[in-house]
Amino acid sequence: MPTPPERLRALLAEPGLIAMPAVWDGISAKLTAGAGFKTAFLSGSCVAASRLGGPDLDLISFGEMFDSFTMVRRAAPDLLILADGDHGYGNAMNVQRTVRAYGQAGAAAILIEDKITPRGLTAAGKPCIPREEARMKIRAAVAAAKESGILILARTDCRPTAGIDEAVARIEMYVEEGADILFLDSPADEAEVRRAVAAAKGRPSFAVLSPGGGRIAPSQTLAAELGLKIGTFPTGMISPAMAGIEAGLAALKAGEQEAVGAALPTAKFRELLGYGAYEAAAKPYVTEG
Repeated sequence: MPTPPERLRALLAEPGLIAMPAVWDGISAKLTAGAGFKTAFLSGSCVAASRLGGPDLDLISFGEMFDSFTMVRRAAPDLLILADGDHGYGNAMNVQRTVRAYGQAGAAAILIEDKITPRGLTAAGKPCIPREEARMKIRAAVAAAKESGILILARTDCRPTAGIDEAVARIEMYVEEGADILFLDSPADEAEVRRAVAAAKGRPSFAVLSPGGGRIAPSQTLAAELGLKIGTFPTGMISPAMAGIEAGLAALKAGEQEAVGAALPTAKFRELLGYGAYEAAAKPYVTEG
């Protein structure tokens, strides 16, 4: 039976853009798989929002992210997960530990970025480590990935602070080091996206397609035309979920039972959570009387 990395490689070989929803827990993963998606991104920003109730400013730990991966994997075992490995949680040896852990646990791919850690005490900008230090992190990740076959997504965050030329040079360097998927964060326009795709030299390019964050956010159609292969949507599900929670709370404060028009019908709610499947699975073990 093909492994998750092997299945993802096969999917990447198919034509067209892969729309990759961003998940953070069991129910988001289960609904994603149920909607027919084959892949999902375990997003650090979504995990930070759900666990901390706050923004993604590098406060989430390896343990918390890995625990979230376990929830996602158990709820939707057939979903191919691209895990957000952040900066690897330390130096090149920490990167290897992170890559090995996700590979052994069944992740299809893992993202490793070049931001400085710990992050400066500001939400503005994302200063990055020197180029050669970034090279060694990706080199370490690629070496560790050989054990499980997990794909390495190499991300550079240096565009806002060091410029597009440095960002493109890093993508070229990551290709040299054997990264499987490339990611230019915060491109300013279509021309920069095209430069990053060209620098990937035929390997798949990943992009955030949710609006906001001071970056171009092309439509799925345009993203495909620009040569991008994977598009993820960090706010695509968690923002509507937050809006739904606010609507539910407002309804309760108004003396209602639920937010009319925003809440699922009871039967649909129970179906999506799997009450029927539970009853069927439990039936052989029910005792007489």
